[in-house]
Amino acid sequence: MNKDQKVLYSGMQATGNLTLGNYLGALKNWVGLADEYECYYGVMDLHSLTVRQKPAEFRAHARELMTIYIAAGIDPEKNVLYLQSSVPCHAELAWILNCFTYMGELQRMTQFKDKSARHADNVNAGLFTYPVLMASDILLYQADVVPVGKDQLQHLEITRDIAQRFNSIYGDVFTVPEPYVGKIGARVMSLQDPSKKMSKSDENPNASIYLMDDPDTIRRKCRRAITDSEATIAYRDEQPGLKNLFDIYCACTEKTPDEAVREFSGCGYGQVKEAVSEAVIGILKPLQDRVRELQKDRSYLDQVMKTNAERAHDTANRTLRKVKKKVGLTDIR
Repeated sequence: MNKDQKVLYSGMQATGNLTLGNYLGALKNWVGLADEYECYYGVMDLHSLTVRQKPAEFRAHARELMTIYIAAGIDPEKNVLYLQSSVPCHAELAWILNCFTYMGELQRMTQFKDKSARHADNVNAGLFTYPVLMASDILLYQADVVPVGKDQLQHLEITRDIAQRFNSIYGDVFTVPEPYVGKIGARVMSLQDPSKKMSKSDENPNASIYLMDDPDTIRRKCRRAITDSEATIAYRDEQPGLKNLFDIYCACTEKTPDEAVREFSGCGYGQVKEAVSEAVIGILKPLQDRVRELQKDRSYLDQVMKTNAERAHDTANRTLRKVKKKVGLTDIR
């Protein structure tokens, strides 16, 4: 890797099935970033433990997510792709940073409030300190930039606060990360409720298109997508369902909304939905084919995970050893 490059850090949780929104909003745009940044992408399995998991299914999801990273075109030699739990530095730094994070800061986290409401029977300490583990993820690799959506901006802000607090006490230890400013991925909304993002945790099976959905399933979900009763082909906020379909179509075809509106002038919503489904099928098929190909070569994926975990550990451990020395912990290695 080119050490003159800035460092970019991101990752996804190892639970559920990735959606079209995850692909168009993030994964698709990660592919070319290695030319500009030194990139680390984690499969965030430790974060996923705040919700009870079925072990065998959980391991399979983590492995599939790693496979999807590669199938999407993220080169495991140009980038560092690794399982979070395979680098123990994450958990160790998180404990140290817990001691530099205030209760009041964590209590203000919007996601903690939201997730506590959704999982009222399991409001655990890990859910509360989740932002500190996220901070350790980012700070271990001295990340300069982090791609974040609006829902994650608060977590990046507390990461910056923790880094600045630690640096003010011990000197220039952590790079203070900035939000990534670059090509913005498509914001894909729920097919059943266009006021909220498409989510892999949505309980409505028709709300999200999953990356491994077969063509018939994709067509069915698009046909059932919520639109409106205006029967007017337009790209505007007053027609959020239709606007969402156009956003998906444009992200898949690289057309502009104006071009899409002209293309479907005089058409009905059914024709728009059919075109959207075919565009989605077209963009997902190469990825699905590559996933299936990779899944047949278990030894290759094992080697990628092992090699990349070692690369991630080398970088993370340099930061952790510096932190431990600064706070006065004894290092006998």
